Amino acid sequence: MPDNPNASQQINIELGEKEAEGIYSNLAIISHSPAEFVIDFTRVLPGVPKAKVFARVIMTPQHAKMLMGALRENIEKYERAFGEIKVFSGPVPNTPFGFQSPGA
Repeated sequence: MPDNPNASQQINIELGEKEAEGIYSNLAIISHSPAEFVIDFTRVLPGVPKAKVFARVIMTPQHAKMLMGALRENIEKYERAFGEIKVFSGPVPNTPFGFQSPGA
């Protein structure tokens, strides 16, 4: 038994070949209940009126909050290295959602 019960443990994570390929998503739909958060990762394509869910992640509210903190920390690191990430405040006229580069 370790002397310090709060000492961080190292976890070996196995990454399968299929999972290593990754899934591209340009739209996440988030819903929740008192017990869990559900994040559906979808892909919206130009000219296609329907978006398909490619992955669904279900987690506890505590893990959702930890994910939010980890994302915040990593976005801050990214922006220090590469500059601010531009987020559009509204729809861009005549451009399908998610398909315009910030410099356009």
